[in-house]
Amino acid sequence: MNKQLLLQKLAKLAVNVGINIQKGQPLVINAPVAAQELVRLTVHEAYLAGSGKVFVNWSDDQISKDTYQYLSVEELSEVPDFVVDRLRYFIDNKAAFLSIISPNPYAFQGVDPKKIAFSSKAMYEKTSFYSDAISASRHQWSIIAYPNDVWCKKVFPDDELEVAYDKLFEAIMKTSRISEDNDPVKDLEEKITNMIENKNRFAFQVLFSNYKRYLYKHIKELENHFKLLNEYNFKSLHFKNNLGTDLEVELIKDHIWAGGAEATPEGVVFVPNIPTEEVFTMPDKYGVNGKVVSTKPLLYQGVLIENFWFEFKDGKVVDFNATSGYETLKLLVEADEGSSRLGEVALISHNSPISNLNILFCNTLFDENASCHLALGNAYSMNLKNGTTMSEEEYKATNANISMKHVDFMFGSNDMEITGTTYDGKEIQVFRKGNFVI
Repeated sequence: MNKQLLLQKLAKLAVNVGINIQKGQPLVINAPVAAQELVRLTVHEAYLAGSGKVFVNWSDDQISKDTYQYLSVEELSEVPDFVVDRLRYFIDNKAAFLSIISPNPYAFQGVDPKKIAFSSKAMYEKTSFYSDAISASRHQWSIIAYPNDVWCKKVFPDDELEVAYDKLFEAIMKTSRISEDNDPVKDLEEKITNMIENKNRFAFQVLFSNYKRYLYKHIKELENHFKLLNEYNFKSLHFKNNLGTDLEVELIKDHIWAGGAEATPEGVVFVPNIPTEEVFTMPDKYGVNGKVVSTKPLLYQGVLIENFWFEFKDGKVVDFNATSGYETLKLLVEADEGSSRLGEVALISHNSPISNLNILFCNTLFDENASCHLALGNAYSMNLKNGTTMSEEEYKATNANISMKHVDFMFGSNDMEITGTTYDGKEIQVFRKGNFVI
């Protein structure tokens, strides 16, 4: 396995497809120091593609852990003006944003979760303009991953470190559809050409922001799901499996199913997640009732939350539990009014490329693309017709959820049954035995 070649292809894919950097456009890369090899390759590919200045924001889990442990809540809640000004500069100059993750499932063990929560809240309050711009797809953004020793041993605990590392490296490349023999950028260009030449078969028009964008997905069947889900315009979805999930999710009026590729208001197409397999839309924040049981752990703020469930009534979490990470889960649910409600519902067949690897990645970027999932917290305005062009008052007047949080958790299973109900009361089977049937 030629790791250097594969990493170079991942960097090229991230720059040219993930964020689709434009000539002269600034690029911001957020990355841990553990991923410096991939960061260097990505910076190089960005300049080759004609980007403007590349800014790298480095992070380190051990330094972050010490910061949380030794500073007070008051100190952690202070957000210096230069931090806000820096983000404002990037937004004002239409920068693209790439995150390279290399997660450590045990990063913040022993840290008071309240400190992390207060720090996150303070940051959000000062920089909500940034998260609003990202959630509305006004800037290109994307996420890719890089392995590390701790993560690979969590995923493959029975293997020697070197073997576990190689396995995780290979899994990241495979799920990103990168091999030594293929050219992922060329593959994309060919698929985009096919979409344009065969509009009825490959293209899907989204009716906000007065532009047409074409949705790039790896498998042709996903396009059919988008078309049908938007044509059915379901009022609600009912989820049920043998693990205890029995949940009714009402969808917001004028919702839009999306996923795979997004586009800025200027029409620049980008792929937010690499890998990506989901189709998702916006629930009505007051219309969720029943119980949902997780099927995969959730790594949140450096804490692994396992075997958890939520009970909803009129859209709000009214009860929940977890076998581990309960206090961190409690802080998430209680972070603000919106964090106890849903902002996203996403569908993925159990028979999907990532799911079929049968690997528990213990990371949302990968695990959410192997399983149907929901998100506590903020909704994406692009999932609502005209949502990205509404005034703040107009948007708040809808039943779209607003929160400083947006945290995905997985609940899909091989026996998941999903039934959609239309506005005229007709029931349509959407999933049977964990997979799409429409």
